[in-house]
Amino acid sequence: MIHWPVRQILLAVATGVLLPFCFPRFDVGLLAWVALIPLHIALDGLRRSQAFWLGWLSGMIGFTGIMAWVVTAMHTYGKVPLLVSYAILLLLTAYLGLFVAVYSAGMVWFRMLVPRYGLFAAPCLWVALELVRTYLLSGLPWSLLGYSQYRQLDLIQIADHLGVYGVSFLIVLTNVALAELYLWLMPLFRGFRPARLPWELVSTSAILIGLSWAYSTSLIVGEGIHPPKTTLRVGVVQPNIDQAVKWDQSFREETLRRYDRLTARFGQGTDLVIWPEAATPFVYEREPVYQLQLIALAHRAAAPLLFGSPAVRYDAERRPYLLNSAYLLSPEGQLLGRYDKQHLVPFGEYIPLKSSVLFFLDKLVEGIGDFQAGPGPTILSFQPRPSGGESASRPVKFGAVICYEVIFPDLVRRMAGGGAEFLVTITNDAWFGDSSAPSQHFSMVVFRSVENHLAFARAANTGISGFIDPFGRIIEASPIFTEAALQAVIPVRQPYTFYSRYGDVFAYGCMLISLLLCLFGLFGTKGPEPDAVAATPV
Repeated sequence: MIHWPVRQILLAVATGVLLPFCFPRFDVGLLAWVALIPLHIALDGLRRSQAFWLGWLSGMIGFTGIMAWVVTAMHTYGKVPLLVSYAILLLLTAYLGLFVAVYSAGMVWFRMLVPRYGLFAAPCLWVALELVRTYLLSGLPWSLLGYSQYRQLDLIQIADHLGVYGVSFLIVLTNVALAELYLWLMPLFRGFRPARLPWELVSTSAILIGLSWAYSTSLIVGEGIHPPKTTLRVGVVQPNIDQAVKWDQSFREETLRRYDRLTARFGQGTDLVIWPEAATPFVYEREPVYQLQLIALAHRAAAPLLFGSPAVRYDAERRPYLLNSAYLLSPEGQLLGRYDKQHLVPFGEYIPLKSSVLFFLDKLVEGIGDFQAGPGPTILSFQPRPSGGESASRPVKFGAVICYEVIFPDLVRRMAGGGAEFLVTITNDAWFGDSSAPSQHFSMVVFRSVENHLAFARAANTGISGFIDPFGRIIEASPIFTEAALQAVIPVRQPYTFYSRYGDVFAYGCMLISLLLCLFGLFGTKGPEPDAVAATPV
């Protein structure tokens, strides 16, 4: 029977309670650098099995606070019964909590395998588990630990090499170092002979933070010295259309009038106008009358128009299916390109294993049909208006991602690697209601800009809409649930960062280190796990 001292449980709960405060809306990002310390102290002297359950408790509490908006999305907008919505939230957070549980057990194991130096692999294990979470069961890399630092621009520029995972690594390493320093100091204060000072962990953490700060600062200062040669004036429209009337046919004309009125605010000097995901309350390709209205609107704006709309296609057996698409329309009415969403939302846009295991489920949110994934990354291009004394300008290429896709680093970086000179994301965050999710969603876009050093324009139905520069500075951001027409000048460039070229090399390296250490533990050591020693008193 496992004996659980109240102290250890309270410490694990403390980490779980602190984690949500690291992310929007609370936005106390600096808290992430100490939030894991209570859990690490609680794990001192535990067996792996004990550490697993304690980590699971901590992870479940933390993710319940971070993902509480799931209840709003399912109950308010998906019409799922409230009790069922809470049950699904708990199932989701129990799954996400497993990653913290495995980390906790692994950290205790690594410490046992390589006394004193095994903890250097703890951040590698955390990053490896974040990478697994990005892809396992379709993937849910929501609120990775590194995202908590989206406002710390003078520290996160290392993401152009290491991705968001590199920032997570640095945070976990610092937490481990500070926890070990605390465990070393407490016996000293109480008059006991302390163990050996963990100077290696502390100094390594301090050096890496210093190097990250120096690198990030040099990039930001250098960018100010060498301004971009080419810029575009881009406008994003936030119509704030209630989800309850979004697909109401009687509201179509009002929807188009709203878009027309907001787009007209940009005047004639805009190079590109962007509307949100599923902006048209109809299937664009199937409504000739409304097509003409959109073409007339683009002509009045005198700029290409990027907008979201479903597309209908047929399979080999002539059964219809839907694509969640973004269309690029020229001011003359020519269709310049279309991007089809490639990473769909499970249980929102499609049901995994619907034909076999989950045949009894319907979608958890209301929609107009089952969606299928698009073919892959698509680069769109258009001819911007001539600037200055130029008689003509060259075509500009950009990548567009739709809603949920922007949280997947590798998906976005493939568009950057494919030649995109700036990036766009369109979304409908109305499903989240007045929760922390729109802010969390927006914060992740900052890292996509930093990883690829490309500017981002974001158009959201109810917010947050805005612009982010290539180094993660938020140029402008709208409040949620307001009408808005935002315009900004963004740089056009093709930097091809290490990350946009090679992707998650660092994260896979962390996974390799973790696997090697696990193999060493399985095959390189003999004998049962030693008895756990008493935890260091507080």
